[in-house]
Amino acid sequence: MKQPIFHGAATALVTPMHEDGSINLRVLADLVEEQIQNEVDALVIAGTTGEGATLTDDERSAVIACAVKQAKGRVPVIAGAGSNCTAQAVRLARLAERAGADGLLEVTPYYNKASQEGLFLHFQAIAQATRLPLMLYNVPSRTGVNLTPDTCQRLSHIDNIAALKEASGNLAQMAKIRALCGEDLRVYVGNDDQITAALSLGACGVVSVLSNLVPQAVHEMCTAFADDPSHSQALQFRYLELIDALFCEVNPIPVKRALQHMGWQVGPCRLPLSTLPAALDARLCGVLKRYGLYAAK
Repeated sequence: MKQPIFHGAATALVTPMHEDGSINLRVLADLVEEQIQNEVDALVIAGTTGEGATLTDDERSAVIACAVKQAKGRVPVIAGAGSNCTAQAVRLARLAERAGADGLLEVTPYYNKASQEGLFLHFQAIAQATRLPLMLYNVPSRTGVNLTPDTCQRLSHIDNIAALKEASGNLAQMAKIRALCGEDLRVYVGNDDQITAALSLGACGVVSVLSNLVPQAVHEMCTAFADDPSHSQALQFRYLELIDALFCEVNPIPVKRALQHMGWQVGPCRLPLSTLPAALDARLCGVLKRYGLYAAK
């Protein structure tokens, strides 16, 4: 049986940038502190929401090191280190380990459309290159490939492959992974609209976009489930409209814009991600106001 990397809510944190596109480490440190003060259970840095695919090696090292320094061991810092090139993913894993990360988020290789055997060998190679625990990341809508339950079971036998972020949206698949792997592969849901459903299947928590905005609520949604599932469910229902608004355009465009409307100087997304269209921005503003999150300007 493997120990969970964390229980509860991990925020897939945005990477703040200046208007010229350079990394804003001061705001990043402030965001990390705000998250911890509001009871988040872990932080994911330089993942999809953190625009990890557009970061240089130096930038990736800097944002991981900044988060680790600010967190001061209070919560685990999990670093995005995936690539569709196995050798590159190995290099990024070692870079994240040197920067002080507590764990690695490793997405399935995108574009290549690897076979299940190729996926197994890819993750095996990364695991052999680091002492850190790996959280595999299955998100077929972005990568074009699905990590099957049978392959998850094979990977669960590797000592430092500890967890799976399951973002396929397929709860039946999640159930099968849980049945096959048990406590040898801890499951975290990657979809904010499925938190309580995933917890009912034995998930340990969520890697959340929503918790960029309301970390305490997402933490509570997870931790309340064991003793008061009806309260957890009520929180899930309460935040559905906000979750929907945060995915009105490709992530992280809406969540970065939402944080700007809340008063955070997180800057723009990097190309090829663009700005939120005016009609969607107006919708997002309306939703933020209804949740009391909009900062008057």
